Amino acid sequence: MSIVTLEGDFIHYEVLGRGRPLIFLHGWVGSWRYWIPTMQAASISFRTYAIDLWGFGDTVKRSEKYNIDQQASLVNSFMDEMGIGKIAIVGHGLGAVVALSFVQLYPNIVDRLMLTGFPMQSSAINPRLKSAPVTELADWLLGKVPAAEAARIEAPKADVQAIRVSLEMLDELNIVDLVMGMTTPCLFVYGQSDPAVEIPSIELSATLPESTHQVVFEASGHFPMLDEPTKYNRLLADFLALQSGESPRDLQLKEEWKRRIR
Repeated sequence: MSIVTLEGDFIHYEVLGRGRPLIFLHGWVGSWRYWIPTMQAASISFRTYAIDLWGFGDTVKRSEKYNIDQQASLVNSFMDEMGIGKIAIVGHGLGAVVALSFVQLYPNIVDRLMLTGFPMQSSAINPRLKSAPVTELADWLLGKVPAAEAARIEAPKADVQAIRVSLEMLDELNIVDLVMGMTTPCLFVYGQSDPAVEIPSIELSATLPESTHQVVFEASGHFPMLDEPTKYNRLLADFLALQSGESPRDLQLKEEWKRRIR
């Protein structure tokens, strides 16, 4: 287990591979651990880091640090401590929201974003996320695939307050405006059967900036990286292979990557 001390508190992270840095940020259920298969695939060409955010996994629980900006600040402090410069970020659920906040706070650091299960509006979040016990959320959102057990085992480590504070903050953020003003290349990924986060409407998707692209995995729920790992890892590799500054719309899109019209 790898630990870094930030402001006197222990932050847990893990690292695999060599090359350009790539950070993975987990969602509301689980911890860094469910990223292992994706990290292993990406670590062939990248130095991959996965962090447990405040209140999750084996990172210290500090209720005063559960707001989105503090979680984004954690990522920045971690990068400073590790000597990481320009970065690509892969975020999921809560981690996707933290990644967006990070880009707003530190716009010159992020080369590209891949955001999975990102709530484009606070109304896109199923209210059950705010009220159900963590173990119940894990049973609700995780499938039966063996890789899902990592998230299921880690889920009870989460401080419920960390989940609730982040969800309550979404009501205060104008997420759509933040996305519309973003120039960082960003790939949005959704599971067609995600019960927790609603896929943006066709009308909203059509207005997103040219620097963004949206892909829907038809056989996935809230965890596409676990439900369809080969497809997810291939999409991530294609996205990371783009030249710096290129929009994900510049991908040589395979049929499965094309924007779905529902």
